[in-house]
Amino acid sequence: MRTNIFPAIKLTLVTLVFFGVIYPAIVWGIAQLTPDHGHGELVSDHGKRYYANVGQSFTQDRFFSGRPSAVGYNASGSGGSNKGPSNKEYLDAVQARIDTFLVHNPGISKKEIPVELVTASGSGLDPDISPKAAMVQVRRIAAVRKTDEERIRQIVINNTEKPLLGMFGPAKVNVLSLNLALENL
Repeated sequence: MRTNIFPAIKLTLVTLVFFGVIYPAIVWGIAQLTPDHGHGELVSDHGKRYYANVGQSFTQDRFFSGRPSAVGYNASGSGGSNKGPSNKEYLDAVQARIDTFLVHNPGISKKEIPVELVTASGSGLDPDISPKAAMVQVRRIAAVRKTDEERIRQIVINNTEKPLLGMFGPAKVNVLSLNLALENL
């Protein structure tokens, strides 16, 4: 028994010190080398500051909508819903999002809705959508803002981030950047 307990206690203490002190200190040190010193990607517009790397709720028809959040866009409590794709409550929530999207975007069919606009991300804080998810909303935004659809499309194109080195990851559009660009028209 002694031969097992003392090594287990030692291993527990070493692991506790490494993962509770040393590893967090290394991550914190690396974060200090980033432009915002680990405080997130801040964007300023008209005297207001926003976190561009945290999803935010935009519910008015004059703005682009991002991914739904299972945590109400609360960055201190990020997480998914933990409901599987066959869960009735989950399916009802997705159907409600589809119905809401169709009401606010007349002329769009159910099959044209990108899945990311009706399903929450794993963190509940995803700040980006695909260019397709942005383009499907152009007609609604142009109509509400009484402007040309081509002008709104150009804003989407100008705010689209290409994949890293042209091949790593998908193209994406930051919803906050899009909406700030709309406000600055």
